[in-house]
Amino acid sequence: MALDTAVNSQITDSVTQANVKTLGDSPALSLSNLYQIVSQSLGLSAQNAVTAQQQANIIHQAATTQGVSLLYSVDTASTGIATTQIDQSNLPSSLANMLGTVKALVQP
Repeated sequence: MALDTAVNSQITDSVTQANVKTLGDSPALSLSNLYQIVSQSLGLSAQNAVTAQQQANIIHQAATTQGVSLLYSVDTASTGIATTQIDQSNLPSSLANMLGTVKALVQP
């Protein structure tokens, strides 16, 4: 019980009990706040990891698609270049002349 003062002793006792309750609850509240902050941080870390994995999958798919497209276009490009070079040379007319010569030699 509190010492005798000019204030009613019941008021003094109730204020003392409220202060003791506040001091007693402080460690539990502090730990609960800490647990909430740690679990929030871990949850955000997991979400960031999932987002990073999704973005990496998108990049890998785009790179694979571009690589396959490049592989399919290489043959077409080389065929087009070879055809262009043959068309610009004397090779078709030379082959036609050689064919005519061979046919002339084979026929009696």
